[in-house]
Amino acid sequence: ALARRGAVARGRGRAACRARGGRARGGSRRQARGVRHEADLPRVLASNTKLLTTAAALAELGPDFVFETRLLARGEVRDGVLDGDLAVVAAGDPNLSGRFHDGDAFAVFRPWARALAARGIRKVSGDLVLVNGIFEEPRVHPDWPRDQLTTWYEAPIDALSFSDNCVLIRVRPGRGAGSAAVVETVPALPHFRFRNTARTVDKGGRLFVSREDDADVFVVSGTIARRSGPLDVWVAVHDPGAYFAGALRAAFAEEGVELGAGTRPAHGLPEGVWEQVAAHRSDLAATLAVTNKRSQNFYAECLAKLLGYRLEGKGSWTAAAAAVSKVLAGLGVDPAHFRIADGSGLSRGDQASPRAITTLLERMYFHSFGREFVRSLPFSGEEGLAWRRRLADPPYRGNVFAKTGTLSGVSTLSGYAKGATGRVYAFSILCNQVRSNAAAHAAQDRIVRALIDRG
Repeated sequence: ALARRGAVARGRGRAACRARGGRARGGSRRQARGVRHEADLPRVLASNTKLLTTAAALAELGPDFVFETRLLARGEVRDGVLDGDLAVVAAGDPNLSGRFHDGDAFAVFRPWARALAARGIRKVSGDLVLVNGIFEEPRVHPDWPRDQLTTWYEAPIDALSFSDNCVLIRVRPGRGAGSAAVVETVPALPHFRFRNTARTVDKGGRLFVSREDDADVFVVSGTIARRSGPLDVWVAVHDPGAYFAGALRAAFAEEGVELGAGTRPAHGLPEGVWEQVAAHRSDLAATLAVTNKRSQNFYAECLAKLLGYRLEGKGSWTAAAAAVSKVLAGLGVDPAHFRIADGSGLSRGDQASPRAITTLLERMYFHSFGREFVRSLPFSGEEGLAWRRRLADPPYRGNVFAKTGTLSGVSTLSGYAKGATGRVYAFSILCNQVRSNAAAHAAQDRIVRALIDRG
């Protein structure tokens, strides 16, 4: 076990920080007494839940796991026309976007269109079949705040998804004061609709962008200054299947391949003779990094539901929680000390004690996949991330690998801290009933600095 050492602090006001720390030097498993505070009391985790989800995914799937989303075709080709259907078979891959392609949203789909063209296919007369049977509804967890369903962090979870199931809404000023603002989606897709009452004003301006609860109708209101540049807002879509199909058609059209108008969802691949045309593959390491470094809820939920499907036979929230819990128990984390509701921490039902978190961190540090796990975590001072301003001064910069977590009244920080002598400490600081995030962050940072200063 990690040598148990740490420091404890309370947040200001009503903030209660439960803390536990531990130490490792190389492969040592020598026991030692340490300092801890309410280490066995479960607390709301917020995004520290992602540590549980990603550890379970890595331990169960292995670092060499690859998502494979397949494009298949059936039918005869005559004069450049496929007299038949295309099918896309889902793999639960959250990476079908422009994230790893310099922002080119269609980059994943372009090779598919070119593969069809290489077979002499310039038009598909039949349907586009979306084989999407591994994740079950509902797509939005029942615990998630109902007044935030259009935000990027509450995007619906589907096994066949495009661009994190979010679309970029771009608003520009009109020709002059009093004119309507110009609204578009990026990329432009025909099935999206708008209710736009936003107007252009001479100075100032305040815009509001949302979506109707049960349709992909985006509502834009307020004002925008006439000299303003474009304003971009990411909004979660309502219908992931329609979004995926629309994006695929648009990408294929750019490559000179026309798809038929019909789209059919399917739980499994329809009967017939299908031939694989192309596939997109994504690796687990990059997926874990986005999940933890970017704290991307959509990625975490896809991982959790995939584990549910593989271990429990269902891609439901209940199966996901059972699967993650099963893997964690197999790693030696006492199930009495944690409870899983979703994969991201957006649910307040995700709770664990500091002891459970540090036990998991210990097990993963000494795990054969431990290096991959630590690499997936954000580090102190890392540019472009929430960490860039915390613990960013020497000797702390680059020596803390940890996951933050934030909900209303919740601030958490758990991970590893490396002392000057090379000792590595596992720690978990879970603050609930927080009135001030700044005060909670300051308390957490003091604890981590104390660990590093111990050497």
